[in-house]
Amino acid sequence: MESSSLESPARPGILVRILSELGLVSLFHSPVDVKLLCLQRFVRLFAYGGSTLVLVPYLQALGISKTSIGLFMTLTLVGDVCISFVLTIVADGLGRKAVLSMGALMMSGSGVAFALCQNYWVLLAAAIFGVISPSGNEIGPFRAIEESVVAHLTEPASRSDVYAWYSLLGQAGVAFGLMTCGWVIQFVSTSLQWEHVDAYRLAFLGYAAIGLLKMTLTLLLSSAVEADGKASATKKKVISDQVGNTETSPLIGSADANGSLQATEQQNGRGRLSSLLPDISREGYAIMTSLSFFFAIDCLASGIISMSWITYFFRWRYGIKEGSLGSIFFVTSITSACSMLVASSLAKRFGNIKTMVFTHLPSSIFLSLIPAFPDVRLSLLFLWLRSSTASMDVAPRAAFLAAVIKPSERTAIMGIINVCKTVGTSLGPLLTGTLADHGLFWVAFVTAGCLKVSYDLGILAVFKNHERHAAERENGRAETGATA
Repeated sequence: MESSSLESPARPGILVRILSELGLVSLFHSPVDVKLLCLQRFVRLFAYGGSTLVLVPYLQALGISKTSIGLFMTLTLVGDVCISFVLTIVADGLGRKAVLSMGALMMSGSGVAFALCQNYWVLLAAAIFGVISPSGNEIGPFRAIEESVVAHLTEPASRSDVYAWYSLLGQAGVAFGLMTCGWVIQFVSTSLQWEHVDAYRLAFLGYAAIGLLKMTLTLLLSSAVEADGKASATKKKVISDQVGNTETSPLIGSADANGSLQATEQQNGRGRLSSLLPDISREGYAIMTSLSFFFAIDCLASGIISMSWITYFFRWRYGIKEGSLGSIFFVTSITSACSMLVASSLAKRFGNIKTMVFTHLPSSIFLSLIPAFPDVRLSLLFLWLRSSTASMDVAPRAAFLAAVIKPSERTAIMGIINVCKTVGTSLGPLLTGTLADHGLFWVAFVTAGCLKVSYDLGILAVFKNHERHAAERENGRAETGATA
């Protein structure tokens, strides 16, 4: 693994200190695989951003009601829960590159299906078994696997910086995807006189092409991204020893021999299955349960007022066109991306938990106030204020997870946590669609803001000292190892 430290006998210059503070030094010294993962995230979120802008208008153009659109988004996320759970649980056993490549192909397939089909249930199946993001955020198995790889390939001292840029590039991808898709649709609709449905289908064809690009980037990853095989090797050795003992033991009777062979076959079968499943400690289960509960509350709020619904809200209430919407959300997404660098700097000084809570709490309040004004300028102001702090908890949260979860359990626990987050997110869109059909869109914003405030205060109360205890245990293990 490459080192992320600068070796210089003199004090670093002002430029180096600035670059170090921004996390660019840590990113520069990270392995090539980490850089490829960051680039993959930009590409993937670019596609998610474009699809988010057109998903609700496209379904509405096909004659689907808002309530049915909400149900569509909910079922999409529920299906994604099942697929993500299976893939992340067995990712270390099957191979991380293989699972990431499979997900990229699923993206391409769903884009083609959306471009060519109009049937509600066919599109729903494509959204579930492919990868279509109703919220513009991460879905599928990608993030859990990638964050586990980043934690595996980076040193703890530089991990927060790398996670910040990993998150920043994803948010920048959403921003550029929103703006590019918005202006392309507006151009082909107004200048080329295309029907809106055809313009939306063009966006999904672009989504499919980006899926193929992502698969190409995945194939460029080295074998270093795969999980450490020591645990699996130990299991295989135990099974091999058992088989060897059976073969060399005296055959006292045919019944004993047959029973021994049957037991060995059962052990082999269990060994092959267990080699794909992770070993999670009791402490890991406790952390996973608590975090899953709080993150599910946060993601329920995010699902209630997902980016697809927010873009539709501004289009529906203020009549803003696709190109202008794309530019507006480009600005807000870039603001969110830049704020992540500030969060990384704050996390180094105040800790991950405090940075997570006290940067995310104001955004929850701003979210509730977005629909409170009849003037579009005031609504856009609070949308921007919300975006300026909404994503500052992302990188500290990833670094916190990497610090408190054992390396051998990271992929599985992060995957299960992401599944619980997706479950929470999936419950929101149907509620929002029903409220929108009854003219109560503003209730969705207020409900989401209150849930996010509850999440912030709850996670502060439960985990405010956990990070310090984890650091003390890590230092104790390091001192013991040095002494030995």
